[in-house]
Amino acid sequence: MKLSAWRAVCPALCLLWTPTLAVAQTQSWLTPDLAAAAKAEGSLTVYSSMNEQEGLPLWKLFEAATGVPVSYVRASDTQLLSRISIEARAKQRSWDITVSTAAVKIPIEAVAPVDLPEAAAIMPEARGKDKRWHGVYAHYNAPAYNTNAVQPADLPKGLEDFAARKDLKGRVAIDAADSQWLSAIFQSYGEERGRKLVANIVENLDPVLIDGHLQLARAVASGEYQYALTNYVSLTSNMKLSGAPTDTFGIDPIPLFFGAVAVSAQAPHPNAARLAANFLLSREAQDFSKQAGRIPVRADVTPNPPDAITKLGARKIVPVVFTTDDERKWQKTFQDLFRKK
Repeated sequence: MKLSAWRAVCPALCLLWTPTLAVAQTQSWLTPDLAAAAKAEGSLTVYSSMNEQEGLPLWKLFEAATGVPVSYVRASDTQLLSRISIEARAKQRSWDITVSTAAVKIPIEAVAPVDLPEAAAIMPEARGKDKRWHGVYAHYNAPAYNTNAVQPADLPKGLEDFAARKDLKGRVAIDAADSQWLSAIFQSYGEERGRKLVANIVENLDPVLIDGHLQLARAVASGEYQYALTNYVSLTSNMKLSGAPTDTFGIDPIPLFFGAVAVSAQAPHPNAARLAANFLLSREAQDFSKQAGRIPVRADVTPNPPDAITKLGARKIVPVVFTTDDERKWQKTFQDLFRKK
């Protein structure tokens, strides 16, 4: 979708984002030589899983600061991976950058290593191997609860304590394919202890499987379930910011993975691609994206709410980076362990 077309149909929404534009035009990510080369290329094509309500205003900032028109293609992570794979085999030069959790799973030959000056300011865990991807926003997974149904003093003190709470049977939910969480448990406890712990969770809590993390956050916020065994902290925080009675709490381990940017090895606009990737890591873009609930990867950008991560306490953070094969493996293991007997 062209940003110009989007602005034509929703001018009122565009006005909401205008005050940020003047600031972005003079920032450090906008290196003059690269910006001139990007503008000469004439356009930028972005493949992303961000919804249009979030992604289009963000790229409006880039377009206004650089004069480079942006074509925005939105699809799910699975759809993006499939499309990128098909186009790579056909040697099509279709996309410049992709922004999604799928970016870390793209075959190595399809993405280009890039040096991004703004990468020096992001957390080390968000810097991909060989510079083929860079984290743009962080997904921390932590339990959530309904604050009307549960008092803070009654929260489980650890995962073993959680697993032993037979009184919570049927009152706990989890995303139906939370493979990152399962991987983090096995990394922390070892496979044998991890399997036993998850078996106790399934037996004692009988968690309800919910299709999608957003739906899970809504179900806990509405009081349909008292707890989410684990969920994206950003989604729980968004529910809380909207006034819903829900919050997160920390239990070891806490998986950490990223929505990331990757540059196509066959980018039709390689200079615009590098400039756009650098933009996404900048303080300005990170500060902008946190308005939509994204957790920044830069220490100099405060999350929204400010205590979104610090309130979890001194927990064991387990970075998780999956290839496509890894994801298949862990999803199968998850399904095997949570399958009803």
